[in-house]
Amino acid sequence: MSDAITPDAITPEADASAQPEAPTPGASASAQPEAAEAGATATATEAQAAPTTATGLADPSGVEGRENPRKVREGVVISTSMDKTVVVEATDRVRHRRYAKTVQRATKLFAHDEENDANVGDRVRIQETRPLSKKKRWRLVEVIERAR
Repeated sequence: MSDAITPDAITPEADASAQPEAPTPGASASAQPEAAEAGATATATEAQAAPTTATGLADPSGVEGRENPRKVREGVVISTSMDKTVVVEATDRVRHRRYAKTVQRATKLFAHDEENDANVGDRVRIQETRPLSKKKRWRLVEVIERAR
């Protein structure tokens, strides 16, 4: 039993090396908030550094670093009878699954035209946007070529 360590045999230096020192009450109160504030300001700075545009709208060409940029399509205006709305026919060339032939598929897209600038037959570029009405999810970016 003489080899066993008794509580009387433990010296203060040995006890201090075995356990980490607890910070003094005055030091811990001032050190911890500074560390918390430093972490909070770093995340706030990172949030402010995120790229934003003045208008909040995406660039027509797409935004670099953005996971899902807005789609941009070209097509021909087939109707302008509604106010501030044009119907654009966009054609896609897709390969048929079974016959491996290239097939053209046409899609009618309703686009917002703020100035009623486009006319029937114009070739236009449209960009995906937030839903503006039941069917309108696109907006007119530019008129590429006027109808003759």
